[in-house]
Amino acid sequence: QVQVVESGGGLVQRGGSLRLSCAASGRIFSINAMGWYRQAPGNQRELVAHITSGGSTDYADSVKGRFTISRDNAKNTVYLQMNSLKPEDTAVYYCAAEGVKQTAGISRGDYWGQGTQVTVSS
Repeated sequence: QVQVVESGGGLVQRGGSLRLSCAASGRIFSINAMGWYRQAPGNQRELVAHITSGGSTDYADSVKGRFTISRDNAKNTVYLQMNSLKPEDTAVYYCAAEGVKQTAGISRGDYWGQGTQVTVSS
């Protein structure tokens, strides 16, 4: 089985910074991509940032220039550095490990963490 665990959320004032971490563990052979998504109350879950095993990144327009995603493939870990935070960034942030191939398996699957709350006060 594969576990995905996020950490690093919390309460911060407008303009502040937070760094989220996410680690995937278990019998993992490889992971195609990892991403951060968020869901605010009453809204659908949306992509925040995404990074492939090769290092290609993609960001939501609303976070470009403020958030940076990075990845340590050897540790199956992804980070999200969030700067210049705004109240509208308030949400539960979820990490996803996508296209995970387990050591004993053939097919690939996606795995999600439980989420970490980020609250930005005005």
